[in-house]
Amino acid sequence: MKIGLISDTHDNVVNILKAVKIFKTAGVDFVIHLGDIVAPATLQYFKGLKMKVITGNCDGDLVLTEQRCKELGFDYLGAFAQLSIEGKKIYLMHRDPSKEAPEKIGKYDYIFHGHTHVRRDEMIKKTHIVNPGAHYYKTEGTIAIVDMAKGDVKFEKV
Repeated sequence: MKIGLISDTHDNVVNILKAVKIFKTAGVDFVIHLGDIVAPATLQYFKGLKMKVITGNCDGDLVLTEQRCKELGFDYLGAFAQLSIEGKKIYLMHRDPSKEAPEKIGKYDYIFHGHTHVRRDEMIKKTHIVNPGAHYYKTEGTIAIVDMAKGDVKFEKV
């Protein structure tokens, strides 16, 4: 199973569209947005993908975000979520788990997060921590594709 990761899109429609194309070409099973969508209206640009969405610190209208997710058939998961995929325990959060939730490290196989705008692929206490990077206007956009069967993380520039 391949999972696409994206975070901190901050309304950058150009990069969102590039990322969607990469995810579709790569044949990901679904995409997880790790927060800071900002305007719920930008969720429409992910149409055609299976999405799971958590919120970040810059997402203001959470009621509308949840509503847009439902309208588009996306899974709205709130600020934090736990998943089990192919026997692996995964924790989703927006902020850096090393600073905001160090107690989670070592309890999950994977922690996926955003917020720092810096891509990350690191093992700490048997937990694979991944941040796909960011898309806001000052950064070169990056996304990540996680191959759950292999445990590989591949970053793509958008």
